[in-house]
Amino acid sequence: MTQKNLALVNGANGHLGNNLLRLLLSKGIPVRASVRNLENKEAFSHLDCEVVQADITDKQSLIKALQGVHTFYAVGAAFKLWAKDPKREIYDVNLLGARNIVEAAVEAGVKRIVYVSSIAALNYSKTPVKECYGYNPDRRDMYYNSKNDGEQLAFKLAEKHNIDLVAVLPSAMIGETAIAPLSVSYNIINLILKKAIPVETNIALNWIDVKDVAEGCYLAATKGKNGERYILANEKCTSIQQTTRIAQELFPELKLKLPLAVPKSVLLAVAWLMEMRSKFNGKAPLLSTKDIKMFSGLQQDFDLSKSREELGFIPKDPHEVVKEAMRYLRQNEDRF
Repeated sequence: MTQKNLALVNGANGHLGNNLLRLLLSKGIPVRASVRNLENKEAFSHLDCEVVQADITDKQSLIKALQGVHTFYAVGAAFKLWAKDPKREIYDVNLLGARNIVEAAVEAGVKRIVYVSSIAALNYSKTPVKECYGYNPDRRDMYYNSKNDGEQLAFKLAEKHNIDLVAVLPSAMIGETAIAPLSVSYNIINLILKKAIPVETNIALNWIDVKDVAEGCYLAATKGKNGERYILANEKCTSIQQTTRIAQELFPELKLKLPLAVPKSVLLAVAWLMEMRSKFNGKAPLLSTKDIKMFSGLQQDFDLSKSREELGFIPKDPHEVVKEAMRYLRQNEDRF
């Protein structure tokens, strides 16, 4: 039997999942948290919630975790831009996950799904970007492909099975509370503070407080319209150089230097060498040729009118978000 407002957050030991879990508990909502490995319970210490095992690639585990659940916050996914076998490790995982999320929710009697997609699933042919511009036509990245195809599959299955589904599309999430290892996005802030980004890549990111995204997920659950997608981001993106300037002002004692401008040909050569090394050590490169080709010069600016008007979503100023995130990382530098 479905409880009146029981929520399940999967991926609950991840950056967004854990902050969303804490937000829902603060609102008095009963929450069940699911993780792939039950031994990893550090993220739930002192939190009043049930912790269960579930994996998006295992539909039966999801069905079991969703028993009695009213709202399913589908947060968990493979979030990485590099893998030795990107189709198998990223694309296939996220597509199977999208199918299992909807089909398991239907079988368990869930009333509503908040499907966490990504700004990767947006069309950047015009800026500021709107939800109504459709999906991203750039097919060069397996993570981007998985978010585009996964979201469309989730909507298609939700319509087929007559279950409410709302998609939220967050940008680059940073801020506390964070759990090691840091997400791809948050680690960029950490690399800046550790002087590990020496060259200018002309890459800009749309920084958003993870707590604002968590609030946006809750607003989507309570106010979002079935079958709709909502951008959870800030209007303007911030370059790595601008982000470094914020760090310089905040921590002058670090004596941070602005990234050095180099010709694009040199940047591509450096990225290629990093990729070659990654093929041997199995670790993600700091920079790839695909990153340069896809993201250098890309303006991730968004029109938030739909999220503001329909959800009441009001994100914090991105420069304040960056400052708070940097302070948090400095205070916890021994953990990351």
